[in-house]
Amino acid sequence: MFAVMKTGGKQYKVQAGDVLRVEKLAADAGEKIQFNEILMLGGDAPVIGAPTVAGAAVQAQVIDQIKGEKTISFVKRRRKHSSQRTRGHRQQLTLLRVTDILAKGADKSGVKAAIGAGSAPAGAKPAAAPAKAAPKAAAPKAAAPKAAPAASAGSDDLKQLSGVGPALEKKLIAAGITSYAQIAAWSAADIAALDDAIAKKAEKEGWVEQAKALGA
Repeated sequence: MFAVMKTGGKQYKVQAGDVLRVEKLAADAGEKIQFNEILMLGGDAPVIGAPTVAGAAVQAQVIDQIKGEKTISFVKRRRKHSSQRTRGHRQQLTLLRVTDILAKGADKSGVKAAIGAGSAPAGAKPAAAPAKAAPKAAAPKAAAPKAAPAASAGSDDLKQLSGVGPALEKKLIAAGITSYAQIAAWSAADIAALDDAIAKKAEKEGWVEQAKALGA
């Protein structure tokens, strides 16, 4: 049995035991994760999703966080503004091993869903589990501190950023970038880890400063 799953804007055909490299995920080595965007299940009774197969999932174990091969980008401008720039880039990846393919019941498996590293704010902590109701005889508890406001997801119009059109907006969303708050929090290292085309645009147009102004 095999499955076609989607992660990081790419599709992968996998079966149990496969080892593959995907766009960096927010997970530690040794952790078990689950991919819920399954486009197709193959085997004796193939199932094609519309667009995904309900209840299906691919489970995998994270082996390590790695980097891809180094690529060199050389840009030279002649004529009016004669300049040249050489830049190297190594894409951040996650190495994992597929352990199981579920045809149904993925929502009840209890395994952590795979999330792209670009979608998870740096240093973010998991939400605390809701506290159990105290017995009536117990003394009243102190009011819990207010939680910090979470960044809005999928509600910001990224086309407001300079140089972003519909095509680039789709590419940003596929990479897990959906809000001004995410872009405003980027560091130089975060930008270097992005897709080369996105990183160049972000530096050239000054997206970080624009995102801070738009999100204010």
